[in-house]
Amino acid sequence: MGTSVNEHDTLRHDPDCLFCRIVDGEIPSERVHEDEQVIAFRDLHPKAPVHVLVVPREHRRDVTQLAAEPALLSHVTTVAAHLAGELADGDFRLVFNTGAGAGQTVFHVHAHVLAGGTLAEGEL
Repeated sequence: MGTSVNEHDTLRHDPDCLFCRIVDGEIPSERVHEDEQVIAFRDLHPKAPVHVLVVPREHRRDVTQLAAEPALLSHVTTVAAHLAGELADGDFRLVFNTGAGAGQTVFHVHAHVLAGGTLAEGEL
């Protein structure tokens, strides 16, 4: 049995997901970048002088699902590098938390871009 349009849409958007709601504009965020594939916004609880989240517009649970789409994963990292250059000195740490045990609290894949100043080992 094939996937219907509604089933496909459900896989790509979760109405109960915090980040899907931010992507849709239902929940405000301080956006610093947006394009057809991703949005990026400032983290509400920053762990570095620059702490931005890069979030695919389409719902993916974690980085293992994102890795199945190399072009989208590449785009996330390219946007992260661009933002680190625009908002800081270009040096940055890129973190994906995958699973509750690893600190993932929102189960919509997102890359933490940490930059600005010297980042200590073990931060985030």
